[in-house]
Amino acid sequence: MLPTAPPAPAAAPPLTERRYLLTLVFVVSLFMLWGLGVTMADVLNKHFQQVLHVSKANSAYVQAATFGAYFVMGLPAGWFMKRFGYQKGVLLGLGLYAAGAFLMVPAASAASFPLLLMALFVLACGLGTLEAVAHPFLDGLGDPASSDRRITFSHAINGIGAVSGPLIGGYFVLRGTHAAGDLSSVKVLYTIIGTVVGSIGLLFAFVKVPPLNAEHTPGTATSETGEAPTDLAADKSLFQHPHFVWACVAQLFNTAAQGGTWAFFINYGTDYMALKPGPAIHGFWQVGTLLGRTVGLVPGLPHLANDVAAYFFSLSLVGMMLGRFLGTYLMQFIAPNRLLAFAAVANMVLCLVVAQHWGWVSFGALIGLNFFFSVMFPIIYSLGLKDLGRHKQLASSFIVMGVVGAALFPRFVMGAVANQSVAHAYYLPIICYAVVFVYGAKFYKVVRS
Repeated sequence: MLPTAPPAPAAAPPLTERRYLLTLVFVVSLFMLWGLGVTMADVLNKHFQQVLHVSKANSAYVQAATFGAYFVMGLPAGWFMKRFGYQKGVLLGLGLYAAGAFLMVPAASAASFPLLLMALFVLACGLGTLEAVAHPFLDGLGDPASSDRRITFSHAINGIGAVSGPLIGGYFVLRGTHAAGDLSSVKVLYTIIGTVVGSIGLLFAFVKVPPLNAEHTPGTATSETGEAPTDLAADKSLFQHPHFVWACVAQLFNTAAQGGTWAFFINYGTDYMALKPGPAIHGFWQVGTLLGRTVGLVPGLPHLANDVAAYFFSLSLVGMMLGRFLGTYLMQFIAPNRLLAFAAVANMVLCLVVAQHWGWVSFGALIGLNFFFSVMFPIIYSLGLKDLGRHKQLASSFIVMGVVGAALFPRFVMGAVANQSVAHAYYLPIICYAVVFVYGAKFYKVVRS
């Protein structure tokens, strides 16, 4: 008898279904909007140092206000979407986002750092709400087996917004010189942002969202076919799922590393890198021209201007966006947790190089951090939501609350070291990436018993 041929491997499920396509487009656009809002805060960090004469450590209150709002809004957003559904949760997030943007105008007119932080806090409450709602929403817009790819793809689109933040901020806010207390560019920029975000919210209010299956639809107990869903979480409380608890811990340390890296990127460029246009750096000159300036690395020449460093920050975020697109593809062949562990190790090595401030080598390593960082947030999120059934909405809120790491770490840990040496502050994220590695290597596993 001839040996039986092994069965053909099952084809990867599609990213989504046709009926969800319009909804998916709107939800993915939310990722772009909060990418813009988050990285714009890192531009403001440097601008407030210059215009309002805020120290490096105190300017990190920008990150504290932004990411602290995620912690504050995590649970309320979860309760709101559980009670009123995903679409109204999105509208709440967009409303807070637009309100915070418009509040930036009177705060900038008063040139008051505390008032600016309050406006950013309201804006970031909108960002935190969108993030808490969008992840479980995305999880239900297609086959559960493709949720990792769907979330990572959406974070790749988030990269477009993240890249746009420093570019737009560099052009509107950091370009040229500004007199003390001159925040007129901030008023113009956030008026535009508030108008755009409010308009998107108005459009989304008229979108008809198709019904999702029971595991993803707040308040339901049966699937679209009328059958009870398989709920592996039915006999457990949320915190009895170790993979979820460890996802919260990993996300706390992951966002701490991200917040610190981004908060002091522009400072690193202006402190250590020098300006020199010319043929010796022709390849980088072409990239710099595309972004608006050019850069070189010859000791003793004038250091990078603020806006040029912001353009390089944007260039680093292009790497993050590309990393997420690549990660979406690779997850068809490589387990997400393995990609996560590999990326964490890579960034531990790069942080060591950044801390040595070896000119272009270290600055290149700093730019490269975002490429490997790219897949960490979405993979931790998707692994943490696995098989949580009825707990999924609340679990999303708790994972979002882990973003508070980006509020605490830059201000109270990296900021204190950065006041003495920005380069040496980059030793500290290595601890964070070690925690992420342990999660990807071991603690991601769903315990079914």
